[in-house]
Parts: sequence; structure tokens; C-alpha cells
Amino acid sequence: MKESVLERFLRYVKIDTQSKDDVEEYPSTPKQFDLLNLLVKEAKELGLKDVSIDKYGYVLATLPGNVPKIDRAFGKVPTVGFIAHVDTSPSTSGANVKPQVITYQAGDILLPGDPSVVIRASENPDLKNNIGKTIITGDGTTLLGADDKAGIAIILTAMQTLLEKPTLVHGEIKVGFTPDEEVGNGTKYFNIKKFGAKFAYTVDGDTAGELNKETFSANTAVITVHGHNIHPGMAKGVMVNSIRAMADIIARTPKDMAPETTDGYQPYIHPHVLQGEEEKSTLKLLLRDFRTEGLDELKHRLEKIIAEVQPLYPKAKIELQIIESYRNMREGVEKDPRVLDCLWEATKRSGFDPKWVPIRGGTDGSKLTANGLPTPNIFTGGHNYHGKTEWASLWGMEKAVETVVNLAQIWAERSRS
Repeated sequence: MKESVLERFLRYVKIDTQSKDDVEEYPSTPKQFDLLNLLVKEAKELGLKDVSIDKYGYVLATLPGNVPKIDRAFGKVPTVGFIAHVDTSPSTSGANVKPQVITYQAGDILLPGDPSVVIRASENPDLKNNIGKTIITGDGTTLLGADDKAGIAIILTAMQTLLEKPTLVHGEIKVGFTPDEEVGNGTKYFNIKKFGAKFAYTVDGDTAGELNKETFSANTAVITVHGHNIHPGMAKGVMVNSIRAMADIIARTPKDMAPETTDGYQPYIHPHVLQGEEEKSTLKLLLRDFRTEGLDELKHRLEKIIAEVQPLYPKAKIELQIIESYRNMREGVEKDPRVLDCLWEATKRSGFDPKWVPIRGGTDGSKLTANGLPTPNIFTGGHNYHGKTEWASLWGMEKAVETVVNLAQIWAERSRS
């Protein structure tokens, strides 16, 4: 099973693992098992121990530590875990992915499956750091799947490196692969106690050298408008068109608080999924703020909008529901500074001047941290997730492998008395 990170990555992205919103089954799509079961096989062939998969699709494995027992300078090395998810976004097809491996020479990239889909240099500043290097794209008809199949390939390649080089001293390492992260359920049935790590890292970031210790706090708002339908020819004074009422609600959402007009630490309100007809319309909005208390402010904005629209449609019934999604992991990961300090040092050893960058989204680490397992996030070299212009840097993936290997060693080094 000696393989490069690229060979693994190209194999994984060709397996359709797209998850699905609003499905009671878990995982949300059975095809995720196609990759999950393959990972069980590959983890065993690689030489990892205690490899298992449960009915929910969680794949767990162990790389035993190799700290020399005769070296009494070592204290107890904490068990550390690395986690990635197998599913791809419901937003764009993940079927029949045709990865393109190219040497980037500068400028825009036209994708062969649909030349109207262009990876523009002006929108992708990290491309300039990959001139003369290998990058991987889709063909323009699907997403690529670097989110998070790059993370899977990175973790297994790092474990291969540690197995091949027993002189690299490390403690016990846990590996976990999860389904349904993209629909917010990656940790729904994840058993932290069974996983057995004291600290963990998701390998689910993007630009090489960037690290994540904080995410949005997130809620989903669901607005439902109940109208009254009747034949349009008899509608005067009778019909209550829920679509029109919903359109007025959407028009009032603040344009300066949209994802496309905000960045950094700015919050947003994002109309996400709309379904409707005259009788009933439903709108899902994503509410995001790095301050958890800011979510209440976003809720109040929606309540104010509904209060403005309701008198315009007195016969309509408008309802608002708020559903908790995840919370900013910063407070949790900062409780024990070792989990961040070791990651910072590992990234420096890989040749970077690291940066802490806030995630304008969430990872499995958000909920794992909230449940007691501090889990910051490591870069993968991927970009433009969830869309047809997604691309990944091979150099970035290789540097992520190096960072994971460094990290395993640093945890052992810092246990020395």
C-alpha cells in the first residue's frame, strides 16, 4: 500500500459520496459506504490496528505508539487523533468526477468539460504560489471533492510515512473518517470515548500554511409562510400567495450582511433553500456569527422583517423557527494550549510562517470540541469548495502530510522530562 498522496486522492475523488439534506437515514446517502468500506480495507492493508466500521459508517483505526520503553525521559504521550469526512456537498454533483492533473503555468484555467466554467486567477490568489507546481481540478461539470477527500489522503499518507520510518517517534494515534459532515451531522453518532483520543485535529482546511482554531457559531432559521390557494381565475380577494409574501421577506434581508458582501469576522444572513407554491412556502436561512450572542441579533433582524411583512399579507400566517447548528470552537480549544502550540510548531517545521485564520463555516471539530474533544483544523491545499471551480494544490497536500507527521513527533517530544 505504499502510495503517494496524489494516487490516493485521485482514487477517492472518483467515488461519488455526495450527502443529502433533510434525510432521516444515517448516513444520508448509502453510497458514502462505498468509500468508507474501501478505507477500512486500505487502513488494514496499510498496517493500522483495531480498524472498524459501525452501522453509522464511522471508520476508526489506531497507529500504536513507538516511544522507546527503555527511554525513561519520555512521560506519557497523549493519544492524538486525526479526522476527515468522506461526503461531498449537496450543492454540486459529485458523480462521475473527472480529475484533471495539470502543471499550472499562470493565468485563468478553462475546464475541458464546460469551458464556461473558469478558475480565474483574479479570484484565486493562492494560484500564484502554485506556478510551476501540480494542481488538480475537476472538468467543469462536477465539484472535485478535495473537501474532504484531500484530508483522507493526507491522513493515510502520513500514517504510511510513520509506519515506514520507525525512527520517527510518536505516541498512539487515532484515525477517524466520518460521513455527513456537509449536512451538519458528521459527529451525530460519533463516540468520543470509543475514539480514544485526548486531542484531535480535523484535516479539512484550505490554503497551505493556514490553521483554524475558531469557526462561526451557526444557527439555521426556517421561515414558513402559509397562504391560501384557489384557481387564479377566481383568485380576487381570496387567494393569499405565500410566494409573494416570501419574496418580500427575502427582499428585506440586508444585502450588506450576505456571504457575497462579507468576509473575515463579519456575520451573515444567507437565504439558502427555498421551496414554495401559493399555499405554502418555506425558506431556510443560514445565520452565522463568530460571537454566539450575535446569533440572537440576527434572529431579531428576521423577526423585525417578518413584523414588517405580516401587515402586508394579513390573511397569511408567517412562522419562524430557529435550529441550533454548531458553536465557535475557539473557547474549547484554548482551554489547553498544547493542542494549538504543537500544531503551530509542526507547521513551522514544514517551512511555513503559519497563520490563524477564522473559518467562515464549520468543521466536525466544532461539535467535537463542544463535546469535550479539542479539535482545531489543519489545511489541505484545497480551494473553492462546493463548486465546479474547486481545485487542489498537490504541494499543499504534501505539506499537510509533512505537518501531520511533524505533529505526531512534537507531541512525543514535549512529553520528555
